[in-house]
Parts: sequence; structure tokens; C-alpha cells
Amino acid sequence: MSGALSPTERLQRVFSGQAVDRPPVVCPGGMMNAAIVDIMNTTGHVLPAAHSDASLMAALARDVQQYTGFENIGIPFCMTVEAEVLGSAVDLGTLGCEPKIAREVFSSVREVVVKDHDKVLQDGRIGTVVQAGYQLSRQQDIPVIGNLTGPVSTAASLVEPMTFLKELRKDPRNAHRVMAYVSEHLSRYARLLQDNGVKIFSIADPTATGEILGPKMFAEYAVPYLNKVIADIQAGGGQAILHICGDMKPVKHLLPSLRPNVISTDAIVNLRGLQTEFPQLTTMGNLSTYLLELGSSDTVAAQTERLVRDGINIIAPACGLSTSTSIANIQAMTGTVKQFA
Repeated sequence: MSGALSPTERLQRVFSGQAVDRPPVVCPGGMMNAAIVDIMNTTGHVLPAAHSDASLMAALARDVQQYTGFENIGIPFCMTVEAEVLGSAVDLGTLGCEPKIAREVFSSVREVVVKDHDKVLQDGRIGTVVQAGYQLSRQQDIPVIGNLTGPVSTAASLVEPMTFLKELRKDPRNAHRVMAYVSEHLSRYARLLQDNGVKIFSIADPTATGEILGPKMFAEYAVPYLNKVIADIQAGGGQAILHICGDMKPVKHLLPSLRPNVISTDAIVNLRGLQTEFPQLTTMGNLSTYLLELGSSDTVAAQTERLVRDGINIIAPACGLSTSTSIANIQAMTGTVKQFA
């Protein structure tokens, strides 16, 4: 390997299974974003305003990359864009508190009304994210990662979550109808971002865990609809990272049936062990976000070094960062990885 690799080249080499000088170190955005209070207070590019303004979103995304040292730019900064345009009410939060679903639009899967996808894709904050993606993708040496909320979590943001989870068993016909509708929406949203320069996607589906769904429901609802969105991204020439929250033990045997380019895991998972058990996987993670928020910089550096030496393919936080995480701790993480070049 001759010459230094750019962040884009390094990440693309990992996706294609080629040798790299060291792992990339990234924070995808979406559920796993690093728009921390320290950065926003320093730059003046702040949330919640940047959720709804494409130029502000792009500026804050650049700020995050430049101040943290992560080797990607990630948008958006929340997991509510999809549910909002499909009808749920969203509270956009504050400087230090992420957006959340204030009210689901439907009380049952039976009530879900299918909207016209083309019209929905012109509504609300999807246009904001797409415009920000277009602006950011002009910077070719830093990869832009677009974030999607996974199909199960999006559906559970349209229908009251406890009701939705019960109806996966009680009303499978309508549950599958909703999942197919949501998955097609996610695929079209991703294609719109791809058409505007975003080629890499991170899908986080925190409701679709083995702990919440159990293996049977995970196999019936999570696997096929995640694979549909992933396949559509890949058919458009993109790559997909899939983040699975929580303890994987109940659904670990189903991992080979998922088809992302990269699997990202929570801190509870022994990622080195998972990689040994399933050597075909390209792995990403999984530095504890509690450690990043509350630990010392020396401990952050030591645990980051362990992940690199364990052979994890892409180094990243294990889940969503607290907005009170310090720049110093994040830089301890990114700086440690870069010392391995």
C-alpha cells in the first residue's frame, strides 16, 4: 500500500475487504451522532435549529467531524425524520436533548393508511436532509453517511409501540402490510439521498432486538424487511451498515441471514468473539458510550486500543453518545486509532 489513504478510500477498502493501514474511526450520525453540547456552544451551529435547516445541518455535521476527528460526516442528528413525514408528531428537543416522538399517528396496525411515497418524499424534513447530503457530498475525501431508522423502529413510531409489538403476533397480516409500506418508504428515501451524492448508509433499528422481539419475531419481521432496505441500497451502488442494539445472544444465530456490508454492535457484545464465530462478518464498534461520557481520557484510549488490537474492522461508539460527552474524550478515541497508521 503506497501513500496515505484518505478517509473515503480507507472506508471503501474495508467495505470491499481490501487491506488498510489501520481501521477507520467513525460515528455514523442518526442514533449514533456526536453533535455534543461542547461543539455546538463553540461553533454557534446548534440544535434544534439544525434539524430543519439544510445549511445549518451541513455546517453542524462538518463541525462534528472537524472537532472530533471522526473520519466521516453523518446526517441527520435524530431518528424521527421518517415517522414525522409519515404523520407522527415530533418534539424536536433542545440543545442537549434529542428529538422524540410526541404522539404516534395510529393506535393500531389496522388503522395505518398508506400514503403516496412520491408525495411523502417531498414533505417535511426529508428535503432538508437530502439538501444537506447534496451539500456535504461535494467534499469527496470525507465519506458522508446517511442514516435511516430501521423498519421495525419506524413502524413502532407510527403505531403506539406496545400495541404494535403485540399486534406482530395478533394481527400478522396488517403488521406485514405496515412493515412493507415502511420498508418501501425507507428504500425510496435512501435512493433519493443516493441520487444526491450520499452512498453510505447506517441503519439503526433499536426496537428490532432479540431482547424485545425474541428470535421468532426477529426472523419474521426484522430480517426480511432490513434485508429489503439493504438490498435496495446496494442495488443503487451504495453500502449499508446495520447497527443492532442490546444483547445479541437470542438472535446471534440469525446474523448470517442478514446482508449488510458491516455489522455494528452495542458495548455488551464481545465483538472479537463475534468476529471469531462469524469470520465472514465485517465488524464495527463498539466503544462504550458510558465510558466516553464518564470515563477518563486515558481509559478511553486504552479501551480503543484494545478494539484495534482485537482486529475490529471499523472503530466506532457502541451506541448514541450523550450530548454532555467531552471533546477531549472523543479525541482520545479518534487520536488513538490514528496512531496505528
